[in-house]
Amino acid sequence: MDLEHRPEVEYLTSDSMKGLPFSEAVRVGNMLYLSGRLGIDGSGKLVPGGTVAETRQAMENIQAALERYGSSLDHVVKVTVMLADMAEWGAMNQVYVTYFPSHLPARSALGANGLALGARVEIECVAVLR
Repeated sequence: MDLEHRPEVEYLTSDSMKGLPFSEAVRVGNMLYLSGRLGIDGSGKLVPGGTVAETRQAMENIQAALERYGSSLDHVVKVTVMLADMAEWGAMNQVYVTYFPSHLPARSALGANGLALGARVEIECVAVLR
């Protein structure tokens, strides 16, 4: 579909996320907005190992979603990280930076008093389409 006839806003959800009360991603023009991702595996359960393991899995989930919808980690421009405990900021950062070897997107990080499924970390991002 050429850009002239492309819908201005497109709501995107993969089969694995159907039935949830939000879109996995929303495409607006050449921008892609991903909903927050947890460190869950293919069965929908949090991976064991706390913040480090959850950050790694959340980033893998983000990478897969970006690629599914026409972008990549290289095209991420903004990230928001929510942590159950800001004391775990350093542990999250150790994993996070390995996913951005050529650039570091703008980022906000905040503490939350509760994340879905009892997660330690949730990450959302905005990316440009390829």
